[in-house]
Amino acid sequence: MRLTPRASRDAIGAVKDGTLAVRVTAPPVDGATNAALIKLLAKHLRVPKSALRIASGDTSRQKVVEVEGVTAEELHKRLESWATT
Repeated sequence: MRLTPRASRDAIGAVKDGTLAVRVTAPPVDGATNAALIKLLAKHLRVPKSALRIASGDTSRQKVVEVEGVTAEELHKRLESWATT
């Protein structure tokens, strides 16, 4: 996933080359961007924030997020629906 901080609005973009584009309004200060990312993903995946964990890229724009409670198949369906909206 590629995360863009300080965007004009929080949004999940299209999947391009296997990478999900996510924008958040939070600045990259004191973990605010990561917290906003987790909140946004939890809302759209309909899982608690505690089910999400940044596995790698804590201080990078490129991140890997682990999701508990959603099958890989269901996750792919939800990502595809975001890409077409």
